[in-house]
Amino acid sequence: MTVERPPLDPTQVSDTAAFPRITTGNREADRILGGGFPANSLNILMGEPGSGKTLFVEQLLFANAAADRPVLYLTTLSEPLSKVVTYLQRLPFYDASRLGTEVLYEDMGAQLASEGIGALVPRVRELILTVGPKLIVIDSFKAVHDLAESVSEMRRLISELAGLLAAYDTTCFLVGEYAEADSATHPEFAVADGVVEFARHKLSTRDERFLRVAKLRGSGYLEGLHALHISGAGVEVYPRLVSPVAPEGYTTSDERVSIGVAGLDVMLNGGVWRGSTTLVIGPTGAGKTTMGLQFALAGVAAGEPVLYVNFQENPSQLARAIRGLTPGGGAAPPPNLHLLYASSVELQIDRIIVAIFKTIERYGVRRVVIDAVGDLAAAAADLQRIHDYLYALVQQFAVLGVTVVLTMESPGLVSSIDETGGDFSRLSYMCDNIVLLEKTRGAQVGRRLSIYKTRGSGHDDQVRDMAITATGVHVR
Repeated sequence: MTVERPPLDPTQVSDTAAFPRITTGNREADRILGGGFPANSLNILMGEPGSGKTLFVEQLLFANAAADRPVLYLTTLSEPLSKVVTYLQRLPFYDASRLGTEVLYEDMGAQLASEGIGALVPRVRELILTVGPKLIVIDSFKAVHDLAESVSEMRRLISELAGLLAAYDTTCFLVGEYAEADSATHPEFAVADGVVEFARHKLSTRDERFLRVAKLRGSGYLEGLHALHISGAGVEVYPRLVSPVAPEGYTTSDERVSIGVAGLDVMLNGGVWRGSTTLVIGPTGAGKTTMGLQFALAGVAAGEPVLYVNFQENPSQLARAIRGLTPGGGAAPPPNLHLLYASSVELQIDRIIVAIFKTIERYGVRRVVIDAVGDLAAAAADLQRIHDYLYALVQQFAVLGVTVVLTMESPGLVSSIDETGGDFSRLSYMCDNIVLLEKTRGAQVGRRLSIYKTRGSGHDDQVRDMAITATGVHVR
């Protein structure tokens, strides 16, 4: 399914400073920066080659270009200007009609090589006086260090450039292949108003890219690593999910929601609370996915928009299971059931979570199934990160009044919270309800179900037999 951008973004940063802002051309990146880069500031974009910084700043330039105030891109001794423009032409935000008028490019590499770094500031001053650019990009500024004859010469250059930019109404971005250690030794970091890091983590199956704001003087911003993806459309940013601010006067709902499984609602005293999160734990083949689908279809039957997030079965496999559980066995999923599939091999947790909240906002989703949280954990960079994400995720759902079922696989036939290991045991107290599914061995495979926990409600504490039939899971 195609998920569009809705107005909801749970990571929005509230910035009390009344600075005019420079948009990045990316709504999510602007929210990370508290609205964008402060105008008339000096900023450093740092990161290794291929991390996305040049593409990010080119997208920013075209988003801010205007006939009355052009934007200026200066290249030094790095990538040739012809190659920069060649690759730029393939991107959707590129507009050839704006080159030479609204977007100006100039290669200073030859001049700097012949005259030294002292030629930079006079040329920038000349361009400011004749062109009056709104934005100036110097890429790569790190390469200028290689031409400096001494540390003192470089410091004088930085001082003169910072003074020049401060005297005029222009915002500057210094782009470079800086390492983290450079921030302690290179003088430009001391005078910079903003520092944004671009990082790339190399995994066996893919590269993960991240953006982090290290400094943004006089402005609020969202801390931490935020996923960054380079696509045919340019740079896409996925803000780190944070816990919601508790709303004043928040009240819980007394509405019960049917789980959709015969007999289980009775065990839960009539169903689960609206806005609650239920964790279903069990081994392979215990019925977790079937139960999640029954919960989703019960919502559809009640007239509620539902989102089913899946990382294992592809859409065609899932459609077959849905047909088996849908009365009449329609060829297509019900219109109120929205499917969001991402391969567990290529899964990036930030991207899928942003897609979840966009879908919730666009369709007014009231129920969500995530099958399974173990795949989210495998996609996370570390265990603390997945814990923080899941906690924020559950809290966001509660505030929105979205009722959720999470599934998780246990390694043994008999499910227990302890068996899931320390990695996931903390998830148990994030959730309002926990349902344990088990399999038994004998002449035939048997299945059992028990309620491990319900928050704010009584429940049946007996272990009950259950069966999986053509119409779904049934508790005996």
